[in-house]
Amino acid sequence: MALPAAADEVLEFWFSTENSARWFATDVAFDAEIRMRFENVAADAGAGRLDDWIETPQSWLALLILLDQFPRNLYRRDPHAWAQDINAQRHALSGIAKGHDQALPPIWRMFAYLPLEHAEDIGLQQRSVTLFEALCEEASPAERKQFEGFFDYARRHCEVIARYGRFPHRNAVLGRVNTPEEIRYLAQPDAGF
Repeated sequence: MALPAAADEVLEFWFSTENSARWFATDVAFDAEIRMRFENVAADAGAGRLDDWIETPQSWLALLILLDQFPRNLYRRDPHAWAQDINAQRHALSGIAKGHDQALPPIWRMFAYLPLEHAEDIGLQQRSVTLFEALCEEASPAERKQFEGFFDYARRHCEVIARYGRFPHRNAVLGRVNTPEEIRYLAQPDAGF
């Protein structure tokens, strides 16, 4: 099965050297570029119109990026940022069960596992930690430090869900009331993700 042109465009854009440096930063220009180039494709993914992309590892990963990563850029500080998380998690688990993740380069695999790291579900969090640990162990010596960082973030996400059952840093945007314990957590330096 040939890779759909839109899937190829998503992967080429996301994994370019220039853009990989912008993945986890708040960057208004990067968000605007994603909006201009991919907002309609992300909407198609969210509506289920690209579900056939799950058939190949590369298009499956492009679908995950459209459902999990791009909404975080398109809708910062808006509930829509997490609206596709359940779909992304469902597709991530399905592709992992098929072995799609194992057909991808290690840095690409990280984005196959991030939907699980973003879950407000302890079972999915624990699965994320296991996958990131294995990915870290497989990393080359040159990549080891970077992948140890990814593994550390997975553990930290899991710890938050184990403690609170949800991500407190999402509460204000989602209209959820913080518990006293969450208020104390959010007052700490570098709380949230």
